[in-house]
Amino acid sequence: MPDQTSPRDVLAAWFRENVSTLTTLDPRQPLDDLEPLREIVGDARVVAVGENAHFVEEFFRARQRVLRFLAERCGFTVFAFEFGFSEAFSLDRWLQGEGDDADLANVSRSAAEWGSADLMHWLRRHNRAGRHPLRFAGIDLPEAGGALRPALEPVADYLREADPGALPLVDAALEISDRFLDGAGSGAAAAPAWAALSSAEQDALTASLARLLLRLRAGEPLCVSRAGRGPFGIALRRVEAACHTDHMFRAMNGLMSGQAMAADLSVRETFMAESVRWHLDHAGPDARIVLASHNNHIQKTAVEFDGVLTALPMGQHLRRMLGRDYRSVALVHTSDHVPEMYPDPAAEVGFTLADARLEDAGTGSVEAALVDAGAGDAITLTDLRPSPHDAERKPLLQRIRTQSSVLSTPVPEAFDAVLAVPEVTRDRTVRF
Repeated sequence: MPDQTSPRDVLAAWFRENVSTLTTLDPRQPLDDLEPLREIVGDARVVAVGENAHFVEEFFRARQRVLRFLAERCGFTVFAFEFGFSEAFSLDRWLQGEGDDADLANVSRSAAEWGSADLMHWLRRHNRAGRHPLRFAGIDLPEAGGALRPALEPVADYLREADPGALPLVDAALEISDRFLDGAGSGAAAAPAWAALSSAEQDALTASLARLLLRLRAGEPLCVSRAGRGPFGIALRRVEAACHTDHMFRAMNGLMSGQAMAADLSVRETFMAESVRWHLDHAGPDARIVLASHNNHIQKTAVEFDGVLTALPMGQHLRRMLGRDYRSVALVHTSDHVPEMYPDPAAEVGFTLADARLEDAGTGSVEAALVDAGAGDAITLTDLRPSPHDAERKPLLQRIRTQSSVLSTPVPEAFDAVLAVPEVTRDRTVRF
């Protein structure tokens, strides 16, 4: 007979007793089945909802249901997304009702083509109804680290009033960036293009952005007197975004060339965490944020692969900043395949999407435990905080899928809960 006390059996038994089965992924359907989420969320001001792979239709639908629940039943007021901090301001105006319904592609090509179109159109309709409106907030680098113009062009507009003397620094940075970023589309495409610059050009870009940031900070009293406190804060954040993006060109190139420094990708993570904090501070004392980003960004533990520290994620920084005011909910699946991003220098965005076949995630994984518990074919929500530990108080859950890989981490320390779907398909609205 099998050992009924093996870790795999213990986890299967625990999930059978603790899993909550959800009825649907249809965002239009009633929300009563999501009520177990209320206790998980508690009074937290920021609740992150993840995904273990990008461009998955089922994850977008699940997030939309969770967003509806948190807005309509828990009073959340802001939807923060893995989307450019700078670009989000114009998109938020459209989501609040500005312009025509058909204008999304003109307002934001990335929102229209990168799998978010249905969500954005729903948000516009949701806000039009007016019962539980949501502001939209971007937290990320411009075009996920693939551009500088979305951050620097508005800064140039601001400086014409606040500090015209700083405009040559913006012009210098844009002149260099235009040599390699035209049509880059993402950090994956931008990094190898940046690597083709000469060292002198790379350093000149960094120097221009660093001087711009230092000058803006030093000139704050003058800028505020000329253009106001609010515009200064946004301009400063945009310049910070540009500086972080410049660092990520180097970091991503190091990763892709096999010469990465440990945790060098954390620079993007800190920017995103600080963006969440910025929006929380600027949205008022009663604001509560639903944050949508990849599981690897929202987790509260370090991201390591094969013992190599890859990043200190946004969620780890948010836990440090916010403590119990931060909750993270991972989205996973129990399918045997997933849409995966494969590097492709010939692709506009630097990668192509293709289906990847998956092996068993293994003992100690969330996915294997759900399948062993007989819940692999259902949509489920599970509070991980009371999940079982071994005799040394280490969580038995030590593995969770990410993209087509498996991440080793103490899962209940990384995530407060997990929402699982049985199947994943490529989002039909992705246009690349």
